[in-house]
Amino acid sequence: MRITNILITLLLFYSATMGQQYNTNLIPRDLLAHASAVVRNEETEVIVEDLDNTQVHFKTAITVLNKNGDDFVHIKLEHDKSTIIKYIKGVIYNEYGMQTGKFSEGDFEDASAWDGFSLFTDARIKHYLPAVTAYPYTIAYDYVLKLKQTLDLPTWKPVADFGISVEKSSYLFTCKPDFIIKYRETKLPNKVIIGKDKNGNSTYFWSALNLKAVKEEAYSPYITSIFGTVSIVPERFSYYGIEGTTKNWEQFGKWQFDKLVSDRQQLSAETIQKIKDLTKNIPDSKLKAKKIYEYMQSKTHYISVQVGIGGLQPFLASDVDRQNYGDCKALVNYTQALLKAVDIDSYYCVVKSGSDYKIGMPENFPRAFGDHIILCIPFKNDTTWADCTSQTIPFGYLGDFTDDRNVLACTPEGGKILHTPKYKTEDNIEDRKAAFEINSAGVISGTMITNFKGADYTDREYLFNEPQKEQYKMVQKTYPINNMEIDKLDLKQDKGFDPITTETIKLHAADYASFEDGKIYFMLNPANRNKHVPKNEINRVNDVYINRGYTEQDEVVFTLPPNYRYEKKPLEIIIEKPFGKFSATMELIGNDLKYTRRLQLFDGTYSKDTYSDLVDFFSTITDADDYTVSLVKK
Repeated sequence: MRITNILITLLLFYSATMGQQYNTNLIPRDLLAHASAVVRNEETEVIVEDLDNTQVHFKTAITVLNKNGDDFVHIKLEHDKSTIIKYIKGVIYNEYGMQTGKFSEGDFEDASAWDGFSLFTDARIKHYLPAVTAYPYTIAYDYVLKLKQTLDLPTWKPVADFGISVEKSSYLFTCKPDFIIKYRETKLPNKVIIGKDKNGNSTYFWSALNLKAVKEEAYSPYITSIFGTVSIVPERFSYYGIEGTTKNWEQFGKWQFDKLVSDRQQLSAETIQKIKDLTKNIPDSKLKAKKIYEYMQSKTHYISVQVGIGGLQPFLASDVDRQNYGDCKALVNYTQALLKAVDIDSYYCVVKSGSDYKIGMPENFPRAFGDHIILCIPFKNDTTWADCTSQTIPFGYLGDFTDDRNVLACTPEGGKILHTPKYKTEDNIEDRKAAFEINSAGVISGTMITNFKGADYTDREYLFNEPQKEQYKMVQKTYPINNMEIDKLDLKQDKGFDPITTETIKLHAADYASFEDGKIYFMLNPANRNKHVPKNEINRVNDVYINRGYTEQDEVVFTLPPNYRYEKKPLEIIIEKPFGKFSATMELIGNDLKYTRRLQLFDGTYSKDTYSDLVDFFSTITDADDYTVSLVKK
């Protein structure tokens, strides 16, 4: 009995002592600035035992300082047939490092990793968020995963995001001497330490200490160019039992073509004949491909499928032909099969998608990096691209989801790195012309025509499937004209090789202008007023990054009641900066007041010292857009 009491006392002492290290007062003060959470200690250990057997042991302790840090301790573990969770366990401590709770795998919710539109997925997610509202608190947990593959190995990011600082973090990668890897380090305080363990295995070790939190800033570059990362790629790998190599992009692309795509493009003789008949009177190959693409669009619809060789292999083309649906992989594969029926070659291309940042396949570092499939048709001197997941976008149009980035084309000859077309500043146009009349009662009426091109082509896409009544409501919310009533709305899309969306509005609005003491007042810019002005930031840290350039052009003519003249100097603003240009002018000719506005923003990365100029630039635009005309009776 006495021995038992001593053991219990020792265990309680040990537990209390362990928790004391998570006392919030022990956090270095310089790690608290801009931080909502602090990583006290984090250890990632990856052991590759064989091509189809990788063990991942992750251990961490994170102190949450305020409610903005809760997301950092929301544990989410995805698992499927190739990723098995061996165990999860954790402990919760209060601000003094005293244990207040614990949890294990049984406390996790296990849910399908359904993304809202996938028809099939075998992936699941175990997730857990501690129900703690007294800040600060610390959560310490660890888990072990078994990966039945070596294609997609864990990446190390000592700083996970903005607003989190790190006391200590480390990454240990262990493998047999004949398991050859390549690794890529970016923005790390310490380089790798390469060695051997006691069993003669190769070890690669990275560590970081006392990394301060970074405040999130507007117009910042992509997160991987701010925070350090380590990516590891094996020269040989196994994925769902299929072995391959990432020695270079050529061999990795050939693996994908040979093992995932090549034997899945068979079509029935009936379908092949149908495609031949559909295009027999079209001599031009590009127009033939356009006809086939439009046929595919009219016949199929997109549904995500995340099963089968980890979600990497497409449905059979014959299944898509029969069932009329598929995901990006399946629809590209199906379109390729249709094109092949009339001897048009095409490439199955893997891309990293996203509109906010353009992230391409890394040069000279082949890895499983993409999340979307698009189609490339290499016509002579006229390479054409297509996204097969939309039922509405034109043939040859990619939009801002996959433009201007490196992609991996998987071909019978091997992988090729290609670059998708870029929509430049002068291509992305919102061009508006309006003719309005303002009568003596202050009512404005007239017609406004707006053309959308380039990446802006889809700006009105959300309206086309809506009933007319809803279209009117949505458009009224788009424009800042009080009391706006739409008399007629017409939307058209030219789906040629240089697509244009045209919006024509006939409208009227009461009380647009006001009359007082022989003067007339009204807003000069009726349609396109900038409301976004970035916040001023003291001690800016990051460079200024503008992801996409664009052009806005407005020309509005107001016909006014007769005999008015300027009361003050007319608006005339011209600004030119490295990142953009803006001009706004007005001219009164007889009873017509002509307003012209032009804004151009240029994509690129600029010095952090440019940021204050960017704030001033948008502030000036906002003031100009809010300009009120004041004219006096002659």
